[in-house]
Amino acid sequence: MSRAVENLRAVRLVASGRVQGVGFRWQARQQARALGIDGWVKNRGDGRVEMVAQGERTAVGRFIAWARSGPGYGYVEHLEVTDEPVRGMTGFDVR
Repeated sequence: MSRAVENLRAVRLVASGRVQGVGFRWQARQQARALGIDGWVKNRGDGRVEMVAQGERTAVGRFIAWARSGPGYGYVEHLEVTDEPVRGMTGFDVR
């Protein structure tokens, strides 16, 4: 495995709390783009927000830290963080 790939991390995040209808997805995209994170974010039917984020390990750690609190108008009660395989993703989409 090359050093560049070793420095990448991919995670699946599922946030619960007041996370829908508060701009969470749009702010997640803004944060991801600022940090150079690839992936996506979407609202789930159960009221939670799900994200897949991939990028440089430090940047992914910063994204996780942001996701623990979320946007100013909402709040995150719980954040599930699961490591995922690194795969070829480009950009960060709101689904």
